[in-house]
Amino acid sequence: MVNCIGQRSDLDSKAIPENEAADGFAKAIATAFKEWGNPQAVVLMVVQPGERNMYDQYWLSTKLQEKYGIHVIRRTLAEVYKSAKLHEDNTFSIGKHTIAVVYYRAGYDPKDYPSEDEWSARTLMEKSNAIKCPSISYHLAGTKKIQQELAKPGVLERFVKKADDAEKLRRCFAGLWGFDNNEELQVIEDAIANPDDFVLKPQREGGGNNIYGENIKSKLEELKEGKTADSFDAYILMQRIFPPIHTTYFVRNGEPITQKSVSELGIFSTFVRKNNEVIVNEQVGYLLRTKASDTNEGGVATGFAVLDSVYLIED
Repeated sequence: MVNCIGQRSDLDSKAIPENEAADGFAKAIATAFKEWGNPQAVVLMVVQPGERNMYDQYWLSTKLQEKYGIHVIRRTLAEVYKSAKLHEDNTFSIGKHTIAVVYYRAGYDPKDYPSEDEWSARTLMEKSNAIKCPSISYHLAGTKKIQQELAKPGVLERFVKKADDAEKLRRCFAGLWGFDNNEELQVIEDAIANPDDFVLKPQREGGGNNIYGENIKSKLEELKEGKTADSFDAYILMQRIFPPIHTTYFVRNGEPITQKSVSELGIFSTFVRKNNEVIVNEQVGYLLRTKASDTNEGGVATGFAVLDSVYLIED
């Protein structure tokens, strides 16, 4: 877009970092596929019924086919349940296809498991020797509860051996609290008194689930009094982050509008290991989401935020 504007702008396209996440993802999956050792096998992409995020998924499938000659099949959890078979050697197949890699694009939301059939499909895949992306342990490591546990004193040091590195990482952490013991009672009272300084987060992904502002106060009071079906165990409390506000041009219904906004930068990385041998560990791109500054949620698929690009300037 910057190149299209040309001399009508002072912007330089060279200041926009390359963002080749799809290539990096394809390389990692292809590496795992090769390690599995059967060139006649396929990659299984587990998707949601009526999948709305199909376009980036097809982009990745195309790269795997064209660059690495790897065929990708798409199935929902319900379809896996109906047609998958686990063999005595712990391989599993769907119809004529032997599965080398399972790439989960579904299975992160309770709604993805409406019956025992979907849970049975997940169990079958986890029992198999196919390479999973993510592994079940890495899937759990992405939950809010594990993030909160990592913020406890001394826990991060179990996984990051250099004290200086652990300290650098810890400086990036916001305050995170669980509700496991009486030490958290004061934090609960602080959140009830100052709800705008906190975010109450359930063990969910994808946007639209977090609790903000006065709703935190009412939810915590309900939990304290036992007036709700869920419990404190279902949530963590996080210090709210207030990023810098800037002005952005948004296009709404074909018209450009200016709006105060905030942005969130995420770094894509890939990791492949075989037992204790690390085969791939790379940074492969980024995701920049921008949303109106007065909006609490930030999901792109849920309509709260838009995809954006980084533009580097000298400070």
